[in-house]
Amino acid sequence: MRTRQDIASAAAEKLLAAGPSLEQKPVLVGFDGFVDSIIHVVDKRHSMKLDGFTRIRTIEHFAGRAAAAAGKSANIELVVEEDRFGGNGPLMAGGLGRAGAAVTYIGTVGRVDNPREVDPIYQPFAARCKRVIPVGPPAHTDALEFDDGKLMLGKPRNVMNVDWASLKQSVGAERLFALIENAALIGIVNWVMMGGVESIWDGLCDEVFPKLGGAAKKKRVFLDLCDPAKRSDSDIEGALVKIRRIDSLVPVTLGLNLSEAERIGAVLKLDALQDAHGPGRGQSVRFGAEAIRAKLGIDCVVIHPREGAAAANAKGMSHWFDGPFITEPKLSTGAGDHFNSGFALGQLCGMELDECLAIACATSGAYVRDAQSPDQARLAAMLRAMPLPQ
Repeated sequence: MRTRQDIASAAAEKLLAAGPSLEQKPVLVGFDGFVDSIIHVVDKRHSMKLDGFTRIRTIEHFAGRAAAAAGKSANIELVVEEDRFGGNGPLMAGGLGRAGAAVTYIGTVGRVDNPREVDPIYQPFAARCKRVIPVGPPAHTDALEFDDGKLMLGKPRNVMNVDWASLKQSVGAERLFALIENAALIGIVNWVMMGGVESIWDGLCDEVFPKLGGAAKKKRVFLDLCDPAKRSDSDIEGALVKIRRIDSLVPVTLGLNLSEAERIGAVLKLDALQDAHGPGRGQSVRFGAEAIRAKLGIDCVVIHPREGAAAANAKGMSHWFDGPFITEPKLSTGAGDHFNSGFALGQLCGMELDECLAIACATSGAYVRDAQSPDQARLAAMLRAMPLPQ
């Protein structure tokens, strides 16, 4: 059995070897777009300068402050540290593009006054992509950052207008079909906040994938539901039926964080992930990935808690990989999307399942340490000297 460092080193070598060939494996990702305001919550002020405060460092502390206002009121100050391009799709696509993939992005990344022109805040993102096709202005998220996680307060109105019909109209049906046909990987994320995602899934299954014949099985689809806590069990059950249908035509990887996996497991009535928060975390999460994948009957399921990740595939392989966890990240908003980009990158490079986990953990780990997406050199260095979990 290979050691953790052996797996990470093998992933680094395969990444560098595959680098030039990534241009021949186009990626299509969509279809949301948000402007993320990265926010610190003020605990105490020691001066009236903008940065003259100590912040609330934990979600528990913040929850206590909010709960104490019940029956009364409270003034909670939010300090916007910066505005960044965001959205699950752009963050995943940006991670892939920064790592060398040839990315086409379609989504709500346009200017408010001209939705078919890329918004200036997305110009750094657009520079990483082969092409960006705006189909509307971005939505907005207030991302409250804490040491133990983040609270994403989303305002999704603008992304709710995107569906299969609007994509064909905005992009052009022939052009859209050609981009899908040419793509080695298709990433579709944020089912939770985009009411039109299921129509996009249906459009692909009804109008595109069946026409590709055997070539469809050589592609991959990466899906992330993106925190289905607020959606009903029946909504989730319906989505899972459609995901099975996609997988019958093109192999699907379903990416889940731990809370998402627990919700999916509950909807599927699986007795899994029982010790996912205890000392047997790695084994429990691996068993959970195996159980969810087997119940859905899809090609691959990957689950990423903060401390590492596990995956299982239809070939009967499953693994847990300890991630380079850090207790005080520079930035956590987008960590899961960068994990997704790393895992999908590993699949594009033909890596083994454990190597895909290693490069996914390295991508997310570098991102939260640097507050920016890693390029190939940074990823290779991270993998070759994979930090031990803290």
